[in-house]
Amino acid sequence: MKKALITGITGQDGSFLAELLLAKGYDVHGIVRRASTFNTDRLDPIYADPHEQGVKLHLHYGDLTDGTGLRHIVEKAEPDEIYNLGAQSHVRVSFDQPEYTGDVVATGALRLLDVVRDYITRSGKLVRVYQAGSSEMFGAAPPPQNEKTPFYPRSPYAVSKVAAHWYGVNYREAYKLFLCNGILFNHESPRRGETFVTRKITRALGRIQYGLQKKLFLGNLDARRDWGYAGDYVEAMWMMLQQDAPDDYVIATGEAHSVGDFLDAAAACCGLNWTKYVETDPRYFRPTEVDHLLGDSSKAREKLGWEPRINFDELIRMMMDHDLELAKQEVTLAAAGHKIFQRGVSHA
Repeated sequence: MKKALITGITGQDGSFLAELLLAKGYDVHGIVRRASTFNTDRLDPIYADPHEQGVKLHLHYGDLTDGTGLRHIVEKAEPDEIYNLGAQSHVRVSFDQPEYTGDVVATGALRLLDVVRDYITRSGKLVRVYQAGSSEMFGAAPPPQNEKTPFYPRSPYAVSKVAAHWYGVNYREAYKLFLCNGILFNHESPRRGETFVTRKITRALGRIQYGLQKKLFLGNLDARRDWGYAGDYVEAMWMMLQQDAPDDYVIATGEAHSVGDFLDAAAACCGLNWTKYVETDPRYFRPTEVDHLLGDSSKAREKLGWEPRINFDELIRMMMDHDLELAKQEVTLAAAGHKIFQRGVSHA
């Protein structure tokens, strides 16, 4: 039985990856940041009481800012594969918290790599590592972007991801570490956090449809992104670590759409004219914008045999169906006397 360790297991990608690995028979360990409230709701479908027999999902409190804690977790889990998905991943927030973002995303990756290096040296075990990159690393580089495109990061988050990428390359070359950098373009799902622009849109339109919200405030509607489905993209992560040799791969659909296009498609799913409800708020513009990200994933398609299964329209329909149902549930709760909070004023 293979063992995998996932940082960021409570996030969108972490939950999808945990499901995939469990289905493949892995023993899955995940790192969870301590919080005063439960933050593992994305794992509810696969969670089992650790007191039961045969449990294959194991959660450990830890943080990428705590090297000693990471060392203890790796020693305990004894993983064959490590997927570093943990991050402060909100681009706009990284401008407000640049130091924290750099500590978690860049130095956090370095801490983990050094822990893995020491563990391999002590145990003699082969450990394969996946480092989560981001299309934001390309920033202002002209599209389409592939593995040979020079990085031009435009945010503290993107700069930190570039640093983590090169830390990975350096440890691969210096210590022969089996490490793959996955440069994933935007990937979404109903599990996407509600402060990210795609989910903010589908959540708000669902609530507007049911009369629970009046306005949606957004930033740059002209920004173009290559959007895919998160469930497809985590499969690419796993594929990378099954190869004979480590390498770096761009994962993308090869199609770009603007935020305005996303609004058009999402509003069409619920019969709304979004122009009546959407307002531009300057606070949601980035100090340095990224105008156009479009991925060329030819290498991954040829070498890994990977390709996306869910297209743009199917993705939006999936998200809108989910969030219309959530809004419907909120209406039921409101009718029962529960207070429903106004939304729409959050980073995007």
